[in-house]
Amino acid sequence: MFARTQRLLLRPGWPEDAAALHAAIADEGIVRNLAKAPWPYTLADAHAFLTRERDPRLPAFLIVKRTNGTPHLVGGCGIGVQEDGELELGYWIARRYWGLGFATEAAGAVMRIARAAGLRNIGCSHFLDNPASGKVARKLGFRPVGRPRQRYGLGRGRADLCQLYEDTGEGEMRDDPAMELYADVDCLAA
Repeated sequence: MFARTQRLLLRPGWPEDAAALHAAIADEGIVRNLAKAPWPYTLADAHAFLTRERDPRLPAFLIVKRTNGTPHLVGGCGIGVQEDGELELGYWIARRYWGLGFATEAAGAVMRIARAAGLRNIGCSHFLDNPASGKVARKLGFRPVGRPRQRYGLGRGRADLCQLYEDTGEGEMRDDPAMELYADVDCLAA
């Protein structure tokens, strides 16, 4: 499955993306905000991530900036399954692309794809010391659920307070006429 927004191409990651993925994410300031990525993040971690088995019903993409020349890997975004079986939206952006709205644009596309595939009750979360991720969640129509809870962050090597969110179905996810979706029919069958 692929999606194209106004500025981005969302596509699956392939083993040959390992070096680019490693270069984009191997930054402690990024990895510490992700629950499941280890620190230090190695080339072997990138390769393992790209070759792991995935549920074809769950959108999972590398985010590539569309250019007239060489495309640039700017991050990753997708829906994953938590240990308790709940679905969770996750996203990260390489440091040089922070503050440009790419997380909101990519995550909005992923949420539209998830809804089109019939996925519901999707949550998201962020560590309290990463308020920018919370802003993205609220723009997408997520609202905080309860009080912050402790969540283990592999890259942090410890548990820290994390705000959980639930999807309200509102927010900046209006139909985007510039978004194009290219999918295998089987990928959208639930």
